[in-house]
Amino acid sequence: MRVNLDAGCPTAALPSIFQLWPNLPALANTTAMPASRSRSAASETPADAAAPRARERRQRVQSAVTGMAVLKGLARLGGRASLTALAAHIDESPAKVHRYLVSLLEEGLVAQESGTQQYHLGYEALQIGMAAMRQADPIRLAEASLVRLRETLEVTCFVAVMGNKGPTIMRFEEPGLPVTVNVRAGSVMPLLWSATGRVFLGLLDETRVQEQAKEELAQAGAARLASLDRDDPIGALRRAVQADDCAWVRDTNLTGISAVAAPVRDYTGRVCAVLTALGATGGFDPAIDGPIGTAVRHEARVISAALGFNQEAGR
Repeated sequence: MRVNLDAGCPTAALPSIFQLWPNLPALANTTAMPASRSRSAASETPADAAAPRARERRQRVQSAVTGMAVLKGLARLGGRASLTALAAHIDESPAKVHRYLVSLLEEGLVAQESGTQQYHLGYEALQIGMAAMRQADPIRLAEASLVRLRETLEVTCFVAVMGNKGPTIMRFEEPGLPVTVNVRAGSVMPLLWSATGRVFLGLLDETRVQEQAKEELAQAGAARLASLDRDDPIGALRRAVQADDCAWVRDTNLTGISAVAAPVRDYTGRVCAVLTALGATGGFDPAIDGPIGTAVRHEARVISAALGFNQEAGR
């Protein structure tokens, strides 16, 4: 705007004219842009600004998922594999997997052998695994399974470990109407006559376990001996447990009491505990493929998986 002071423009008008000057560009833009378009542009600005951030977050999350898939794939292949085998296992292109392996190499989660060019889990991955193993307590991890068995099946159940005197109950759960049995946390179960002991006997190849079973056999009465194989009593029990991967008894340890038990395995596949359910023989079905036996075996697998045991790989 041009003001001609010589033309006699009143000085009183000058402030209002110059106060308008800073707003003139905005006024010009307003007149040049339709109001609807102006409102639309203003309303789209926050969304337009947020969209790149949202895409970036999704990309970061997707990258983390792919990186974890590479690590888990390497672990499931035994901790060592070629680029081609790893890419095929996780169903990604070798080029994409290689990009992630480079980053994992830099972080020490993966290492590569110079001779074979195979990738394997690195030092940092081993540290993570060791920290997880230190927290893997079968007794603590069995607590939820014991509660589920007690509440859904209304049975007495417990978890036992192999102690220096034999299978020892560590955690014991009873339903609202418990079965009267003289076993509690701290009780030691026999190897030959209890379902719990038979699982340890059949699946642990330890000299002390076999020696203890022989001692029990030597002290057994005629009635108990009659329930075992005449030619190879201990060997036959072991083979039966190994074939079924669990054990059951009816009135062999306690008169009127039946039980079914399943192994809990650690990340190496070794039996570190046994999960057992028991009840009065008249109303308790100890069959391994019955409702109780199926539930016990399932919960034992759940605990084993939490301890790092890979059921499919058998280790």
